[in-house]
Amino acid sequence: MDELAIFGGQPVFSKPLKRYNSIGNEEVNAATEVIKSGALSPFLGDWKDIPNVGSFYGGPNVQKFEKSIKSYFDVEYAITVNSWTSGLICAVGAIGVEPGDEVIVSPWTMCATATAIVHWCAIPVFADIEEETFNLDPKSIKNNITEHTRAIMVPDIFGHPANIREIKKIADEHNLILISDTAQAPAAKEYNSFAGTDAHIGGFSFNYHKHIQTGEGGVLITNDPIYAERMQLIRNHGEAVVEGKGVKDISNMIGYNFRMGEIEAAIGIEQLKKLDSLIYNRINIANRLTSELSKLDGIKTPIIRDGYTHSFYVYGIVYDQKATGVSRDKIFKALKAEGAPVVDCYANLHLYPMYQQKIAYGKKGFPWNSEIYKGNVSYEKGICPVAEKLNDESFLKIPLCDYEFASDDVDSLIHAFKKVWSNLEVLNTTNI
Repeated sequence: MDELAIFGGQPVFSKPLKRYNSIGNEEVNAATEVIKSGALSPFLGDWKDIPNVGSFYGGPNVQKFEKSIKSYFDVEYAITVNSWTSGLICAVGAIGVEPGDEVIVSPWTMCATATAIVHWCAIPVFADIEEETFNLDPKSIKNNITEHTRAIMVPDIFGHPANIREIKKIADEHNLILISDTAQAPAAKEYNSFAGTDAHIGGFSFNYHKHIQTGEGGVLITNDPIYAERMQLIRNHGEAVVEGKGVKDISNMIGYNFRMGEIEAAIGIEQLKKLDSLIYNRINIANRLTSELSKLDGIKTPIIRDGYTHSFYVYGIVYDQKATGVSRDKIFKALKAEGAPVVDCYANLHLYPMYQQKIAYGKKGFPWNSEIYKGNVSYEKGICPVAEKLNDESFLKIPLCDYEFASDDVDSLIHAFKKVWSNLEVLNTTNI
């Protein structure tokens, strides 16, 4: 039995893993062409289209990238943005959310999913998640709907799509708008529909560690022409454009520069061509991990529900301490000492200081403690018991999108787990 690195033994990983990098010569050449052209962003913050100067809709690479996305995901409209955070802000604003409206959201997602709601002075209401997929639980969504609920923000977390069919039924029953945050699950499917395409608005992130990247960036998708136009306006100085464009509904037309540049778009065009192969590689890595790690006591490997596919942004594990007698904390420390790329938590957004103190705009608790909000949302610990227990006691993740994971690296990762599990008795009787 090999001695654990945490007790002085030789670690399994002798050097750090290589950072994930999906950029190749194609992207370098595409970006170089844009730089040589000198037209790095031909957007105009006005309702104009001036030949050889610019357009309200952006430059040729932006428009070509959007066209490619529409074709790939089979949607009517694609609106690129300079970050997915910007995209979420556009989406919430476009649906006509009013200050004081409630939007149901998951506590297990990147913080921007919820702060995009607060941005418009609306109120995030956190519903609990499913233990199997870590996505929003439809039953908890139902329990959190009030007379103030306007929309549901649904992350497709870690690469497994949420139960959008069931959630859409709930949304339709209560006349709610559905927004999909599919940042982590591009090309994943539910019953042959791409994740993000069955909501009123969906979209993807192109942050540097996503499946495909443009450094920073994102794209919104929809089949609704009204939402598409409103998102284009919010993206590009809407208040300066509505008059010339003849827009009548100017609610939430607060202008921003959320525009994607030509370099990023040129890179994105090439990256999109690689998406299928990159996800195929990620699935193969996950399958190898599941084949071996599922044999270890106390490990519940990721499930893929019938009718779904998984794009494996993260490989999420539920650990059962009762099966081994060893706390998750000890398991985590032992794996980290071996150099294994594991993380022992994700997020419980409702426990962040902003929500615990209900402090966002200024110091007086706006928008929660103001006349615009007529509800009574709670962010106390205990409102999302599944998410909280997972985070506190049983969740481990392997961030597949952070590292290259060559074949030998996968072998080493499996070996690190098996090494720790072969030393469970030692871990159980030793303080670390």
